[in-house]
Amino acid sequence: MTVVPYKEDRSGKKEQVARMFDNISGHYDFLNHFLSLGIDTVWRKKAIRELSALHPKLILDVATGTGDFAVEALRLHPDKIIGIDISEGMLEIGRKKMRKRGLDSRIELQSGDSEKLPFEENKFDAIIVAFGVRNFENLEKGLGEMLRVLRPGGKMVVLEFSKPTVFPFRHLYHFYFRFVLPKIGRWVSRDSSAYTYLPESVEAFPDGKEFLGILSRLGFKNTAWTSLTFGISSLYTGIK
Repeated sequence: MTVVPYKEDRSGKKEQVARMFDNISGHYDFLNHFLSLGIDTVWRKKAIRELSALHPKLILDVATGTGDFAVEALRLHPDKIIGIDISEGMLEIGRKKMRKRGLDSRIELQSGDSEKLPFEENKFDAIIVAFGVRNFENLEKGLGEMLRVLRPGGKMVVLEFSKPTVFPFRHLYHFYFRFVLPKIGRWVSRDSSAYTYLPESVEAFPDGKEFLGILSRLGFKNTAWTSLTFGISSLYTGIK
Protein backbone atom coordinates (compact mmCIF):
# COMPACT_ATOMS: atom_id res chain seq x y z
CA MET A 1 0.00 0.00 0.00
CA THR A 2 1.36 3.43 -1.00
CA VAL A 3 1.39 6.02 1.78
CA VAL A 4 0.34 9.49 0.58
CA PRO A 5 -0.12 12.83 2.37
CA TYR A 6 -3.69 13.53 1.24
CA LYS A 7 -5.67 10.32 1.41
CA GLU A 8 -8.87 11.71 -0.13
CA ASP A 9 -6.95 12.99 -3.15
CA ARG A 10 -6.81 10.74 -6.22
CA SER A 11 -3.60 12.20 -7.64
CA GLY A 12 -0.37 10.20 -7.42
CA LYS A 13 2.13 10.26 -4.58
CA LYS A 14 4.60 12.40 -6.55
CA GLU A 15 2.06 15.16 -7.14
CA GLN A 16 0.83 15.02 -3.54
CA VAL A 17 4.35 15.18 -2.08
CA ALA A 18 5.20 18.18 -4.27
CA ARG A 19 2.06 19.99 -3.14
CA MET A 20 2.66 19.10 0.50
CA PHE A 21 6.18 20.55 0.45
CA ASP A 22 4.95 23.63 -1.41
CA ASN A 23 2.41 24.11 1.40
CA ILE A 24 4.92 23.81 4.26
CA SER A 25 7.97 25.35 2.56
CA GLY A 26 7.81 28.60 4.54
CA HIS A 27 7.98 26.74 7.86
CA TYR A 28 10.04 23.73 6.82
CA ASP A 29 13.50 24.80 8.03
CA PHE A 30 12.21 25.90 11.43
CA LEU A 31 10.16 22.75 11.98
CA ASN A 32 12.96 20.49 10.73
CA HIS A 33 15.39 21.77 13.35
CA PHE A 34 12.82 22.30 16.11
CA LEU A 35 11.11 18.92 15.88
CA SER A 36 14.42 17.04 15.72
CA LEU A 37 15.84 19.12 18.60
CA GLY A 38 18.67 20.12 16.26
CA ILE A 39 19.97 16.56 15.92
CA ASP A 40 19.39 16.66 12.17
CA THR A 41 22.40 18.98 11.77
CA VAL A 42 24.62 16.40 13.52
CA TRP A 43 23.35 13.66 11.20
CA ARG A 44 24.14 15.76 8.12
CA LYS A 45 27.68 16.45 9.30
CA LYS A 46 28.28 12.75 9.88
CA ALA A 47 26.88 11.87 6.47
CA ILE A 48 29.10 14.38 4.66
CA ARG A 49 32.19 13.02 6.42
CA GLU A 50 31.54 9.75 4.56
CA LEU A 51 32.67 11.53 1.40
CA SER A 52 35.82 13.18 2.77
CA ALA A 53 38.25 10.64 1.30
CA LEU A 54 36.60 10.86 -2.12
CA HIS A 55 37.20 14.61 -2.59
CA PRO A 56 34.22 14.93 -4.95
CA LYS A 57 34.27 17.85 -7.37
CA LEU A 58 30.69 17.57 -8.64
CA ILE A 59 27.93 16.59 -6.21
CA LEU A 60 24.22 15.99 -6.79
CA ASP A 61 21.85 16.60 -3.87
CA VAL A 62 18.63 14.72 -4.62
CA ALA A 63 15.39 15.96 -3.01
CA THR A 64 17.40 18.98 -1.90
CA GLY A 65 14.45 20.87 -0.44
CA THR A 66 15.75 24.22 0.81
CA GLY A 67 19.36 23.12 0.34
CA ASP A 68 20.59 22.46 3.90
CA PHE A 69 22.40 19.24 2.93
CA ALA A 70 23.97 20.96 -0.07
CA VAL A 71 25.29 23.73 2.19
CA GLU A 72 26.79 21.13 4.53
CA ALA A 73 28.44 19.44 1.55
CA LEU A 74 30.45 22.62 0.86
CA ARG A 75 32.79 21.39 3.61
CA LEU A 76 34.13 18.99 0.97
CA HIS A 77 35.25 21.95 -1.21
CA PRO A 78 33.62 20.73 -4.42
CA ASP A 79 33.64 22.78 -7.61
CA LYS A 80 29.85 22.60 -7.87
CA ILE A 81 26.78 21.20 -6.12
CA ILE A 82 23.52 20.76 -7.99
CA GLY A 83 20.37 20.31 -5.93
CA ILE A 84 17.19 18.96 -7.50
CA ASP A 85 13.63 18.83 -6.12
CA ILE A 86 10.03 18.57 -7.34
CA SER A 87 8.77 21.30 -4.99
CA GLU A 88 9.10 24.80 -6.43
CA GLY A 89 8.07 26.21 -3.06
CA MET A 90 11.01 24.57 -1.31
CA LEU A 91 13.42 25.51 -4.11
CA GLU A 92 12.42 29.17 -3.95
CA ILE A 93 13.14 29.27 -0.21
CA GLY A 94 16.45 27.55 -0.92
CA ARG A 95 17.43 29.96 -3.70
CA LYS A 96 16.77 32.94 -1.44
CA LYS A 97 18.92 31.28 1.22
CA MET A 98 21.78 30.74 -1.22
CA ARG A 99 21.64 34.32 -2.52
CA LYS A 100 21.57 35.70 1.02
CA ARG A 101 24.65 33.66 1.96
CA GLY A 102 26.45 34.34 -1.30
CA LEU A 103 26.44 30.65 -2.23
CA ASP A 104 24.36 30.76 -5.40
CA SER A 105 27.44 30.48 -7.65
CA ARG A 106 28.50 27.24 -5.94
CA ILE A 107 25.09 25.66 -5.28
CA GLU A 108 22.60 25.50 -8.14
CA LEU A 109 19.04 24.50 -7.28
CA GLN A 110 16.97 23.01 -10.10
CA SER A 111 13.40 21.82 -10.47
CA GLY A 112 13.30 18.17 -11.48
CA ASP A 113 12.02 14.67 -10.86
CA SER A 114 14.27 12.42 -8.77
CA GLU A 115 12.89 9.41 -10.64
CA LYS A 116 13.80 10.89 -14.03
CA LEU A 117 17.02 12.82 -13.47
CA PRO A 118 17.84 15.29 -16.29
CA PHE A 119 21.53 14.37 -16.41
CA GLU A 120 23.72 12.11 -18.52
CA GLU A 121 25.21 8.86 -17.24
CA ASN A 122 28.33 8.85 -15.07
CA LYS A 123 28.19 12.61 -14.41
CA PHE A 124 28.54 13.01 -10.64
CA ASP A 125 31.38 12.13 -8.27
CA ALA A 126 28.97 11.83 -5.33
CA ILE A 127 25.22 11.84 -4.71
CA ILE A 128 23.63 12.81 -1.42
CA VAL A 129 20.02 12.69 -0.28
CA ALA A 130 18.60 13.49 3.15
CA PHE A 131 15.13 12.35 4.21
CA GLY A 132 13.91 12.19 0.63
CA VAL A 133 14.00 8.62 -0.66
CA ARG A 134 10.95 7.54 1.34
CA ASN A 135 8.97 10.17 -0.60
CA PHE A 136 9.75 8.58 -3.97
CA GLU A 137 6.71 7.25 -5.75
CA ASN A 138 8.85 4.42 -7.11
CA LEU A 139 11.79 3.83 -4.75
CA GLU A 140 13.76 1.50 -6.98
CA LYS A 141 13.34 3.74 -10.02
CA GLY A 142 14.68 6.73 -8.08
CA LEU A 143 17.63 4.79 -6.68
CA GLY A 144 18.33 3.36 -10.14
CA GLU A 145 18.44 6.87 -11.58
CA MET A 146 20.98 7.90 -8.95
CA LEU A 147 23.12 4.91 -9.86
CA ARG A 148 22.88 5.82 -13.54
CA VAL A 149 24.19 9.39 -13.13
CA LEU A 150 26.89 8.45 -10.60
CA ARG A 151 30.33 7.91 -12.10
CA PRO A 152 32.07 4.55 -11.67
CA GLY A 153 33.77 4.60 -8.27
CA GLY A 154 31.47 7.40 -7.13
CA LYS A 155 29.65 7.19 -3.80
CA MET A 156 26.05 7.69 -2.76
CA VAL A 157 25.14 8.75 0.79
CA VAL A 158 21.55 8.50 2.01
CA LEU A 159 20.15 9.80 5.29
CA GLU A 160 16.67 8.57 6.13
CA PHE A 161 14.43 8.15 9.14
CA SER A 162 14.14 4.64 10.50
CA LYS A 163 12.33 2.74 13.22
CA PRO A 164 14.10 2.37 16.60
CA THR A 165 14.02 -1.14 18.05
CA VAL A 166 15.64 -0.65 21.47
CA PHE A 167 13.37 -0.63 24.54
CA PRO A 168 12.28 1.79 26.03
CA PHE A 169 13.40 4.34 23.45
CA ARG A 170 11.25 2.69 20.79
CA HIS A 171 8.09 3.45 22.78
CA LEU A 172 9.09 7.04 23.58
CA TYR A 173 9.90 7.64 19.93
CA HIS A 174 6.63 6.10 18.80
CA PHE A 175 4.63 8.34 21.16
CA TYR A 176 6.48 11.49 20.06
CA PHE A 177 6.30 10.66 16.36
CA ARG A 178 2.66 9.62 16.43
CA PHE A 179 1.10 12.13 18.82
CA VAL A 180 3.37 15.09 19.62
CA LEU A 181 5.11 15.83 16.32
CA PRO A 182 1.94 15.88 14.13
CA LYS A 183 0.21 18.35 16.47
CA ILE A 184 3.14 20.77 16.55
CA GLY A 185 3.68 20.43 12.80
CA ARG A 186 0.00 21.01 12.04
CA TRP A 187 -0.16 24.04 14.34
CA VAL A 188 2.90 25.74 12.85
CA SER A 189 2.60 24.75 9.17
CA ARG A 190 -1.21 24.90 8.92
CA ASP A 191 -1.10 21.74 6.83
CA SER A 192 -3.25 19.11 8.53
CA SER A 193 -1.68 16.18 6.67
CA ALA A 194 2.06 16.83 6.27
CA TYR A 195 3.19 15.84 9.75
CA THR A 196 0.80 12.91 9.92
CA TYR A 197 2.24 11.66 6.65
CA LEU A 198 5.76 11.85 8.12
CA PRO A 199 5.40 9.03 10.70
CA GLU A 200 3.25 7.00 8.33
CA SER A 201 5.87 7.19 5.57
CA VAL A 202 8.65 6.25 8.00
CA GLU A 203 6.65 3.25 9.20
CA ALA A 204 6.14 2.07 5.62
CA PHE A 205 9.75 2.58 4.52
CA PRO A 206 11.94 -0.55 4.06
CA ASP A 207 14.76 0.52 6.38
CA GLY A 208 17.92 -1.20 7.61
CA LYS A 209 18.93 -4.48 5.99
CA GLU A 210 15.92 -4.40 3.70
CA PHE A 211 17.06 -1.10 2.19
CA LEU A 212 20.62 -2.42 1.83
CA GLY A 213 19.19 -5.37 -0.06
CA ILE A 214 17.47 -3.04 -2.52
CA LEU A 215 20.71 -1.10 -3.09
CA SER A 216 22.68 -4.28 -3.71
CA ARG A 217 20.05 -5.67 -6.07
CA LEU A 218 20.15 -2.49 -8.13
CA GLY A 219 23.93 -2.71 -8.50
CA PHE A 220 25.43 -0.62 -5.70
CA LYS A 221 28.59 -2.15 -4.23
CA ASN A 222 30.14 -2.05 -0.76
CA THR A 223 26.81 -1.05 0.74
CA ALA A 224 26.84 -0.12 4.42
CA TRP A 225 24.33 0.94 7.05
CA THR A 226 24.91 2.89 10.27
CA SER A 227 22.16 3.43 12.82
CA LEU A 228 22.08 6.95 14.31
CA THR A 229 20.71 8.21 17.65
CA PHE A 230 19.16 4.95 18.90
CA GLY A 231 17.84 4.19 15.43
CA ILE A 232 15.84 7.37 14.82
CA SER A 233 17.62 7.71 11.51
CA SER A 234 20.01 5.66 9.41
CA LEU A 235 22.99 6.43 7.22
CA TYR A 236 23.39 4.31 4.09
CA THR A 237 26.26 4.30 1.62
CA GLY A 238 26.97 2.58 -1.66
CA ILE A 239 29.59 2.68 -4.42
CA LYS A 240 29.06 2.42 -8.18
